Amino acid sequence: MSSPQISFEFFPPKTAEGAEKLYITRARLALLKPKFMSVTFGAGGSTQKGTFDTVLEIAGEGFDAVPHLSCIGASKQSLRGILTQYRIHGIRHIVALRGDLPSGMKEVGELRYACELVKFVRAEHGDWFHIEVAAYPEYHPQARSARADIENFAHKVKAGANSAITQYFYNADAYFRFVDDVCKLGVDVPIMPGIMPITNYMQLMRFSEMCGAEVPKWIARRLEGFGDDRDAIKAFGLDIVTAMCERLVMNGAPGLHFYTLNNAADCKSICERLHL
Repeated sequence: MSSPQISFEFFPPKTAEGAEKLYITRARLALLKPKFMSVTFGAGGSTQKGTFDTVLEIAGEGFDAVPHLSCIGASKQSLRGILTQYRIHGIRHIVALRGDLPSGMKEVGELRYACELVKFVRAEHGDWFHIEVAAYPEYHPQARSARADIENFAHKVKAGANSAITQYFYNADAYFRFVDDVCKLGVDVPIMPGIMPITNYMQLMRFSEMCGAEVPKWIARRLEGFGDDRDAIKAFGLDIVTAMCERLVMNGAPGLHFYTLNNAADCKSICERLHL
């Protein structure tokens, strides 16, 4: 098997203990020589400083550090300031997202959709930034229809996106069908599968309910059947996710983007099983 590109996503820590844990996690995953490491951006920019600080730490360690940036609830002026600061610090790669409006906030901001953010970044900075956007193989939960969601993705690419990272999934067929469908619309940018290791049944089901990712019934029932046996859940999850990753890579996926939840062990185990 040829070695695909791999990358890792982290969230900015909120405590000194969290920062130390993330440092150790990054050090362990750095041994796998990832293409880049991305850092999430909280709803409405709620983790803006934490995201910025973590991105600069990663860049200082010699890696391609990739900040997430969301437009919902933000002004053009605030976005302009963030982008300028990243450019000053030599950051050339971002993930452009619509994002979520924080609870209680009613003002959506000047840009309502990710395609508008992509256009804004291109208008302000030309080709300085490599722009990633989000893709939803099982379709965005707020999309009017599957067709509308595919067309919306195409709009983001045509607005200037260079590549994409998908929401996590456990059905490889959904990914392959999505890639085929957007190709028919003339979209040919690399679309990186998002990979979520399975380590906790209740957490997985909660996350999936929020983001619209489907956990196949047979997987959910097996996980539920393990009860509180965390070792059994992790072993089963490792087998399932590794097999899916192998199929993705063998059938042409350009790489794997891991949602680490700031933990190294399971991502590292999957990569080692795949000989990455």
